[in-house]
Amino acid sequence: MVTLDKTDFAIMRATQAGLPLVSQPYQHIAAQLGLDVEQVMARMAVMQSHGIIRRIGAVPNHYKLGYRFNGMTVWNIPDDVIDELGEKVGRLDFVSHCYHRPRHLPEWPYNLFAMVHGKSQQDVDKQIQQIADVLGASNQGSDVLYSTKILKKTGFRSS
Repeated sequence: MVTLDKTDFAIMRATQAGLPLVSQPYQHIAAQLGLDVEQVMARMAVMQSHGIIRRIGAVPNHYKLGYRFNGMTVWNIPDDVIDELGEKVGRLDFVSHCYHRPRHLPEWPYNLFAMVHGKSQQDVDKQIQQIADVLGASNQGSDVLYSTKILKKTGFRSS
């Protein structure tokens, strides 16, 4: 177990809305907090290795990038092959994220979720077909839930 101090909390507060959109974000945070960049990076690495920070990654606004068709595809896959097939689906370059989720029978039989983004309905339809091809005979049903608005994406908030 790692013990966080006031410097760790300062780093979390400085990054909780995302890294600054500058060429050297860690240097920017370090300067803002009066720390060495190596110290900021090392502390963030420790917090990530202990699960305090789950991941550091880009969160694009697909709408601003021209991707107006965003769908969460949901699939009913046999449990004994979901890990193997989920890995394959998650590696597809057009799948932004892929999850194994519990079913809620009888209303919700789906246990594999894969988010896709396209500039047209045809783009998304092609992607869905490619996922179906990967799943093959293990696909026991699917649906697509299309986004109708952007929800604000936020992470940890510290006061």
